[in-house]
Amino acid sequence: MTTSVERPVTIAVAGTHSTGKTTFIARLAHELRRDNIAVAHVADLGEESMSLGLPLLGNHTWASTLWFITKGISKEIEAWNRADVVLVDRPVADALGYYRAALVYRGEEPEDDHMTMLESLAHYHSDNYDLLFKTALDPTVPLGDNKERDPNARFRHLADVHVDGVLDDLGLPHELLPVDGHDDALAHALRFVDGRLSGGVGTI
Repeated sequence: MTTSVERPVTIAVAGTHSTGKTTFIARLAHELRRDNIAVAHVADLGEESMSLGLPLLGNHTWASTLWFITKGISKEIEAWNRADVVLVDRPVADALGYYRAALVYRGEEPEDDHMTMLESLAHYHSDNYDLLFKTALDPTVPLGDNKERDPNARFRHLADVHVDGVLDDLGLPHELLPVDGHDDALAHALRFVDGRLSGGVGTI
């Protein structure tokens, strides 16, 4: 099944680490593929960045943030030609939120020209997200154990706050994705995709 649009329907999930983004995307991909919809998944770039030795989490720099944003944009564009729906685990606004959180965590101020460049990239590319979810941090839910995860609760909270701030500052409409709200969000996303692929506009 293919569409006539240049860019496929794109759904992204933002939020701090270990809040269910990857699990939700996997469920959504499974349901879409059951309906014979071609799905491309743009995965979290964390493991690739670690293999390159880039600073992460509280150590994020403007350069590592630029890598995350530009690499994410490239991965998403590569996926446009091979799917009806692209699912993005961490949209580009996430990288900017993590950088802001890292600066606060370290008590540093950004250079204005660096921040302006990063904000411009995140702002203009984010127009490509048709439906955007933001996970809600529930600190009572333990970190997942499927891979090594950073246990720093303070930075995890800062990332949650600053990803929220970036979405608001860039004026990006988004749906809240609470820990206990995945079923409702999944149904909403499926209706949205169906509306878009059937020629409707879909609703947020």
